[in-house]
Amino acid sequence: MTQDRLRLGLIGYPLEHSFSPRLHLAALRACGLNGEYRLYPIPPGPDRGEKLKELLDSLRRGEVKGLNVTIPLKQEIMPYLDELTPAARAIGAVNTISGGDGLLFGDNTDAPGFLADLRRLEFFREGRPATALILGAGGAARAVVHALHQAGWQVIVAARRVEQARELVDELHAIRFTPVALRDALEAISDWRSALTLIVNTTPLGMPPWMETSPWPEALPFPEGVFVYDLVYNPAQTLFIRRARRAGLKAANGLGMLVEQAALSFERWTGLDAPRAELRNAILEFQG
Repeated sequence: MTQDRLRLGLIGYPLEHSFSPRLHLAALRACGLNGEYRLYPIPPGPDRGEKLKELLDSLRRGEVKGLNVTIPLKQEIMPYLDELTPAARAIGAVNTISGGDGLLFGDNTDAPGFLADLRRLEFFREGRPATALILGAGGAARAVVHALHQAGWQVIVAARRVEQARELVDELHAIRFTPVALRDALEAISDWRSALTLIVNTTPLGMPPWMETSPWPEALPFPEGVFVYDLVYNPAQTLFIRRARRAGLKAANGLGMLVEQAALSFERWTGLDAPRAELRNAILEFQG
């Protein structure tokens, strides 16, 4: 493995904000592997399907060893794959693709990565009943909902497009709350604010080019004592996080989840233990 160049990468759009290359290059160096991690932006358009197929064919031929998948392709990519892990099938979204013997395998490391970071933050407690509000209903939301539901949490989903939230509810069979439009849910928060312990933003609001936007309406007070988690990690302090901290709440961005899911992807591709400390240091040094 040290003799051949290991080609890894990330597909999605946009990708300019991504820290994934820094993480995986740090992992490659720490493990003594000769490799690269490239960004493969695939913007919306009539030729997106053809671009996806072309890139995946290079993975199928063994020219690329593995790919991560980010928004908006975590669900769209699934019909192109030959096999899915039980986690990816249950979640209905893929963030990690491996190739072997001409086949493509889809996995999801977002769900275990999210729970691992909650444990690192000493917020998550096994067996402790809790309620989470998930903002958004895309591929990332599916992983978070699946992870929390498997851990015994009550999960509430609110999305801008209620039909997307309803689809998530119907497929995962995990929600103990009727899916509603995001603003309707937030305006009705007084009905269940006392039970809420965690709010998770799984939407792209807050990342470039939406850095001055937040999924939480400015005029709506946060519930007291809730923990706020934003999957967006660049910038380090989104508008959502800044407003939560000004309200006296504890808040974290998605950098820890990014490190954990990247480590798990790296382990799938290489069979080696991922050097998590080196991955985290690579980001912290960059952020200064």
